[in-house]
Order: sequence, then structure tokens, then C-alpha cells
Amino acid sequence: MSLLSLFGFGGTIDRLRIQSRPSPNHDARPPDTPIDTLVLHYTGMPTGAAALTRLCDASAKVSAHYLVEENGRVFRLVADERRAWHAGIAYWRGHRDINARSIGIEIVNPGHEHGYRKFPVTQMAAVRDLSRDLMRRHPIPARNVVAHSDVAPERKEDPGELFDWAYLAGKGVGLWPKPNATTRLREFAAGERDRAIADAQAKLVAWGYEVPTHGLLDPKTERVLVAFQRHYRPSRFDGRLDAETVAILDALLLAAG
Repeated sequence: MSLLSLFGFGGTIDRLRIQSRPSPNHDARPPDTPIDTLVLHYTGMPTGAAALTRLCDASAKVSAHYLVEENGRVFRLVADERRAWHAGIAYWRGHRDINARSIGIEIVNPGHEHGYRKFPVTQMAAVRDLSRDLMRRHPIPARNVVAHSDVAPERKEDPGELFDWAYLAGKGVGLWPKPNATTRLREFAAGERDRAIADAQAKLVAWGYEVPTHGLLDPKTERVLVAFQRHYRPSRFDGRLDAETVAILDALLLAAG
């Protein structure tokens, strides 16, 4: 029996060439807390080697459970049953200690500060296989496969608009919307107040975001809209509220049941 099997791995994950690179940056999960969320990040550093070094540096006080290189190689940094330190100040679906209930995957990409680029096919395939295995082993619903920017929209933008969420959803990892083209709504600009804005805010809350529901298109709501659009409509993520954004929200809520 392989060491991976002894630690609860098997099947799909055996193809991932997982290497152990233990990080000291973790602690115990709170008792009786389910692992029900998968948070995807990009590393945002010039090289994968630099990111791996930082994630394993005790003084950095940051980590993730896994790191996926551009060539598809996967490093396991923290055991699933431990709380890795990857999400920071965050919120999703009524919960604030996202680290306590999530698995964090860092995906090597220089990010917006160091030459953001597309994620290679081989890397996306590895993310797919790893994510599918994690969803098989933990009670992670498709709607809880999220971006770092989803759980921390005021601070983060990773893994960004070039990440292929549609591909992953097509392989059973996350959800991808099929909006109803008949949705009608005029486009709202920053600072406007309207009942339709409050309705959209309520839908964003229902999907999982922390956002006010006062009907004002304020800066916090705009940042949440940017995060939502970056994930589910990457062709345009300007933070404006329009009919297509609401249609995507409606489609996601319908798909999630």
C-alpha cells in the first residue's frame, strides 16, 4: 500500500504526482467543524519556488493545504484535518472563520502584480483532479467552491479573471451559470438607490457574500459585484449592476436549489 493510500488518498489523486513539503503554519480545526468549503487562490509571486518557500516559512505565518505548479505538480503542505492559514479575514454563507472549515489550494501564477497570465491546461487539469478528490472526501457542495476574492472581496482578486471556472464546473467542480436571457433591468451606476438594487443585494447574500441590503449601490456592494463578476462573468467585472449580472445570480441560485 502506498503512503498516499495510508493517508486517505487514492483513485484520481494518485495521478497527481503529489510531493510532501510540510509547512509549519497550521493549527487545530475547531471541534465538530465540517470541511465544507474549497478556496482557490493564485500565489501572486514571481515564481512557484518563491511561493513554496514563503508558504513553508514559519515567520510568514501563511500556508495552504496544497500548491499546484504550472506543470501540474502538486505539493501537499498541510494535512486536510489541520487548519491551514490561507483565507485571512473572510466570510462565506454566514461563516467568518473560513480557514476552520475550508481546504485552501494555492495555484502558481504571478498574479496581477507580477505579470498575470493564463493558467496552463496541465495545471488546470491538476486542479480539477485534486478538487474532485477533495470534494469526494469532504462534504463540499459545488456552491462552496469559491475564489479567494469571493470570501474576501474587499482585499483580494485571486485567482482572477483568467482562471477557467467554466472548465472546472464542466468537470463537476463548482457551478457555472446558464442565465435566462429574458431578464430585464436597467444598468445602475455607483451611488444610486433603488428597490432593484436591494433585491440584487439580497440575492448576493443568498449566494454567500457579505453585503448590505439597503438598496444603495455603495463601495462595498461594488467590490462584491466585482468579485462576483470576476468569477462568473470575467469578460466584464466593473462593479456595475446590470441585467446580465442579476440573470447570472438567478441562474446560480436556481442551480444550487
